[in-house]
Amino acid sequence: MQLPTLLSITPIYIALLGLLFIPFTLRAGLYRVQSKILIGTGDDPEMLRRIRGQGNFVETVPIALLLLVAMELVGAKDAWLHVLGIALILGRICHYLAITELGPKTLRPIGMSTTMITILVSSLWILINAL
Repeated sequence: MQLPTLLSITPIYIALLGLLFIPFTLRAGLYRVQSKILIGTGDDPEMLRRIRGQGNFVETVPIALLLLVAMELVGAKDAWLHVLGIALILGRICHYLAITELGPKTLRPIGMSTTMITILVSSLWILINAL
């Protein structure tokens, strides 16, 4: 039986970001086991990079997704949701690659800016369209 739904676009991005969260978390957790660092960073710069890569994701993605869900509930067109959802995913990947030093450092400001722009645009869209 097909259940009616209010959301058709944002669950895609919630799922994709959920899948992205897994390797970010596993990289930190597996390194923690390998290096026998039970808590904190153990003054290990690699542990710090991995923790912050995963931690920054956890700090920024929930509010961005909440805003995208709110946009969809308020009636945003699919194009808005896809553009912002894709930007959020790309921004988070860029930031993670840079902060964990898997990619060039130039990706960090690109990733963070993209994430903040996604949050800003979605916030403004909601204020303009919900009032």
